[in-house]
Amino acid sequence: MLTPSDDLSVFCASLFASMPRVAQRRWGEVYVRGLVEVPGRKSVRRISERLLGRRADQSLQQFVNQSSWDWQPVRERIAQLVGVALQPRAWVVEEVVLPKSGRNSVGVDQQYSQTLGRVLNCQLGLVVLAVGPRGTAPVNWRLLLPLSWDADEERRARSRVPDEERHSSRWHHLFDALDELTTGWRARPQPVVVDASGSPSAVALIRGLETRGLPYAVRVDGSTPVERLASGETITLGDRLARTAQARGTVREARGGPGPGFRYSTLLIPASGGSGAGAGQGIGLAQRTRKVVVRWGTEPGSVESAWVTNAEGARSPDLLELLALSSRAGRDLQRLSELSGLRHFEGRSFRGWHHHVTLVSAAHAYRLLRRPSVAAGRPSPQRPASGRTAADHVECLP
Repeated sequence: MLTPSDDLSVFCASLFASMPRVAQRRWGEVYVRGLVEVPGRKSVRRISERLLGRRADQSLQQFVNQSSWDWQPVRERIAQLVGVALQPRAWVVEEVVLPKSGRNSVGVDQQYSQTLGRVLNCQLGLVVLAVGPRGTAPVNWRLLLPLSWDADEERRARSRVPDEERHSSRWHHLFDALDELTTGWRARPQPVVVDASGSPSAVALIRGLETRGLPYAVRVDGSTPVERLASGETITLGDRLARTAQARGTVREARGGPGPGFRYSTLLIPASGGSGAGAGQGIGLAQRTRKVVVRWGTEPGSVESAWVTNAEGARSPDLLELLALSSRAGRDLQRLSELSGLRHFEGRSFRGWHHHVTLVSAAHAYRLLRRPSVAAGRPSPQRPASGRTAADHVECLP
């Protein structure tokens, strides 16, 4: 039930201060409270009936799907709060998969999920997670529109997709989200950890991160080009790993790393030159050295994963900690989805999708900041000047 002046009300008042209408701020608190307190499926109807004791789902649905409030200042405030409290050590990028039964929700199509390794009817998105020893929190989101939506004017109109929103590569969306964090919100840059294995554009991802001056650890596969010899021959990561596997004394076993029995090697990819038509291809061609951390499988010479990083001077334990944070982020995102209703969104609009994931971030941040181990490191949100909360009055949006 709604409780006047409790800490969730104070938290929401601070978070939603950018919303121009009082009613928007009140409905924002109702929705976040529902995501926090309502057990099981967190549908709009169940939230309104359980918290308000009456059917107010039409008004709540309107707030999420149609109301004009801007989600960006809310995300910025969440990023500020969790940045102070968590002291994150990485921004881990994860794919968001939201299965759907119909085809009219924004961005829905038969799409391949890298996470699940199969094609399904779903929405796909990206989330940037701030991850540290104290926990994990989503700080920015992007919806990936399929190419089929670019020319489907009927579905675009029904879902109110802005004209400028078109299909683009996932790395383009990632760069946009990172630029918003670092340039727009002036968040302290963190090492970007992202799985690009299986992506034909892993090189473009790495170059984009380096252009922005961001530290990174990018998981790649064996076909990724890493060097070009003077003869013009391209050396792939798989070629380099095959040579490393034949070497003696290069494999180590991590202690307290990403998992028990983590056998790894590190190798340097030297900066290489190159000129002519082939210059500029392969990540080894930029004038800098990179390090590769390789996790070996149980079979001789088999590779479980390989990560390229520009932190060539970093100690191996620090790099292994980054990889451990990546594994943790995936598990935390799964728990977040279950606890905070990420997959329970019933709306169909572009605006509604972004509103919902932002409010999910708010609900998760509230839970996270209440943990004793986290609360000690955060400032207290300011109380609203009026002292009024959603418990005082809930009205329909005009």
